[in-house]
Amino acid sequence: MEIIEEYTFSNDRQIWRLLPTDTDKLVIEERNPETKEVFFNCLDINSGVKIFSDLQLDEKFWVGIEAIHKDIIYFHRFVKPDMPGHKDIIAFDISAGEFIWETTDYSFLFIKDDLVYCFKSLFEGKNYFSLRYNTGELQDELGNNSAVINSLMEQTRSSQNFDDYIFPESFNPGIIDNENINNYLSRLQKEVLIAGKIDYALYRNILLFNYHEFYLNGKLRNNFKAIEVDSGKILFEETLNKESNVLIPDSFFMRENLLFLLREKSALVVCSLKD
Repeated sequence: MEIIEEYTFSNDRQIWRLLPTDTDKLVIEERNPETKEVFFNCLDINSGVKIFSDLQLDEKFWVGIEAIHKDIIYFHRFVKPDMPGHKDIIAFDISAGEFIWETTDYSFLFIKDDLVYCFKSLFEGKNYFSLRYNTGELQDELGNNSAVINSLMEQTRSSQNFDDYIFPESFNPGIIDNENINNYLSRLQKEVLIAGKIDYALYRNILLFNYHEFYLNGKLRNNFKAIEVDSGKILFEETLNKESNVLIPDSFFMRENLLFLLREKSALVVCSLKD
């Protein structure tokens, strides 16, 4: 097996979220905390070809993404800056490249069976509603029965499928059944002065892992490697962060045969693993 770098994406802004879609697109949220601006980009997930770039809303910073469904992105505003509460629903059609509907009457909850479930806050409690996913038209008024809403929400969560994804977990010696992996990572812990845990994932016979080692002047360096489990042969290695003051979590993950690496917080490197 070989690891091939397919493309790199960077606008020299902090990458905040990566959201793959069911239609092989990748939505990227970037934030600039100094200028208080957020930008949204969309790529073809396999080739890196840009579908749209530097999308912004009327509110330049206090907005985020609730969900993506059938190539429609559902944005929200915040009730107050620096506060977690969400309000409003703004729908953007990726294929059309335009905003297709918006409501300031409701706040987003979840999507099920092509309906956007949402709520309106009252003085005491909430009233619930469902909207058509592609038009925002009112489908049903569901009253204040939170038990029904919670049941539908749980059905939605339980039906979500993450089988195509591999996310790293923290290495603990002796927990992994594979002796080669245990030995390799345990030896690394003895040979290198590591801060925090080693994060690892296994794709077929390939061990993927990253770790932070103490570097010059007390700084940390975040290293990523991919090796063949049986032979220990290094297939790929990359310094993800040359100098950092803190541990940087969520440095990599996989979707199908694609490996996503976050370099220096502002660059995305996408590689493919092929026989």
